[in-house]
Amino acid sequence: MKKQLFSYKNNQLHIESIPLEKLANNFGTPLYAYSYKALKENFLAYQNALEERPHLICYAVKANGNLAIINALAKLGAGFDIVSQGELERVLAAGGDPKKVIFSGVGKTQAEMQRALRVGIHSFNIESEAELDMLNKTTLEMSIQTNISFRVNPDVDPKTHPYIATGLKETKFGVSVKKAKSLYRRAAKMAQLHIHGVDCHIGSQITTIEPFLEALDRLLHLIDELAEEGIIIKTLDMGGGLGIDYTEEGISSPTTYMTALLERVSGRDLSLVVEPGRSIVGDTGLLLTRIISIKETEDKKFAVIDAAMNDLHRPALYQAWHSILPLTQHSAGESKTYDIAGPVCESSDFLGKERELNIQAGDLLAIMDAGAYGFSMASNYNARPRPAEVMVRGEEAKIIRARESYEDLMRGEAKFD
Repeated sequence: MKKQLFSYKNNQLHIESIPLEKLANNFGTPLYAYSYKALKENFLAYQNALEERPHLICYAVKANGNLAIINALAKLGAGFDIVSQGELERVLAAGGDPKKVIFSGVGKTQAEMQRALRVGIHSFNIESEAELDMLNKTTLEMSIQTNISFRVNPDVDPKTHPYIATGLKETKFGVSVKKAKSLYRRAAKMAQLHIHGVDCHIGSQITTIEPFLEALDRLLHLIDELAEEGIIIKTLDMGGGLGIDYTEEGISSPTTYMTALLERVSGRDLSLVVEPGRSIVGDTGLLLTRIISIKETEDKKFAVIDAAMNDLHRPALYQAWHSILPLTQHSAGESKTYDIAGPVCESSDFLGKERELNIQAGDLLAIMDAGAYGFSMASNYNARPRPAEVMVRGEEAKIIRARESYEDLMRGEAKFD
């Protein structure tokens, strides 16, 4: 959590210069709120660290694809890492430069490839032999050349949740180092495909830089082996995956990571690409929610809130921890231990367990560090409209996504008469 941008003033929790209670009262709850200043600071941490080296910082749109966030980053000079045509269309609609777009993902369709080629994206990260053949066929049919990298699976354990570890050999992502060499040889004979670089992505919410550096060493060894065969790699794409400090225990920063990366590639003629998502947007946002009631059983105390697992899926899916703060610091009363539970009909519907809080029904809570994989993973389960989103800059707050209506939930459906 960025303490200077999310802090208590006169016992009221603020985002930048605005009391969060004001946002809740003006726009309702549940409500996602983001700090523009935090977003800018996070992006510039990468940008400034790499300014001495040719580079491209491609924000991972899957983390949070709101048009306002994409637009803000595009104005700062960001490129974009996408994994679907839908994400590509978001980037284009938000004013992103297609020449700074990298298309990743294990299941690209031919139609998606065609659209990306037509708008002139920067490059494709190829994840299989079948995908290489499909892209080659598509470029030949369209008479369009394109850049490619292969996503190489370095078989490095990122020490993160198994659902978001993507660099181990048993995952569906990427190709092995051994397979990569044969694929580079094949691609070198394909006239429409220009070998651009090598790519990897070992996982998400990685809190130390050691797994990245281990993967980097394996990629550099591959680059050297390919050079011996006359295949020259000009771009090194380290993917994303750097985490944020959900538990305030201290983790590696983007600056620390980028400094170590630059040291490792010193003396090499390599342009650098990174694809951060969570570390750009994760700690810029929070989810506001109101306590509906306090429920006590023989064994537990529950604060039942109006947000739920459909609004923020990470705690239910990953058992993820998010700090939960009351918007008002009460001077009276005492703290008790609560499970923070939503109204969805699942036992896994919780936003936090065993939290020490001094709260009562009607109070507002902030679920912190919810900017990444919050709204982007939200659903309409239990026929619940998804929350509104608001961006804050100084004393200004602007709705950047309207709250869904009940009519929105049924749009596109029809009765079977």
